[in-house]
Amino acid sequence: QVQLVESGGGSVQAGGSLSLSCTASEDIYCMAWFRQGPGRKRERVATITKLGTTGYADSVEGRFTISRDNAKNSVDLEMNSLKPEDTAMYYCAAARGAGWGCEDSWSFGRGTQVTVSS
Repeated sequence: QVQLVESGGGSVQAGGSLSLSCTASEDIYCMAWFRQGPGRKRERVATITKLGTTGYADSVEGRFTISRDNAKNSVDLEMNSLKPEDTAMYYCAAARGAGWGCEDSWSFGRGTQVTVSS
């Protein structure tokens, strides 16, 4: 099973920016960031395939940017214009896939906390 290690996160005031990074132990087609806020279900925030196809949750569209470096098996999440409701544990995730998309079987890292204060 792929191993994922996140870094980044922390605390910031509303309107600020943070970056998250994640490195996978192997080359894998789909990488993503999920988050789980207090009392909420885990939700997928952003996805990127090995070909660079991206997708975003409506709640972060236009504010977050996902990118990856295939040579390093890494994925980043740039978060701008942060809001208090973005406060959550953020998890790097990976899944197998191909041109048709990603399998709905994600492996997760341990997570990194993002806290946005008003």
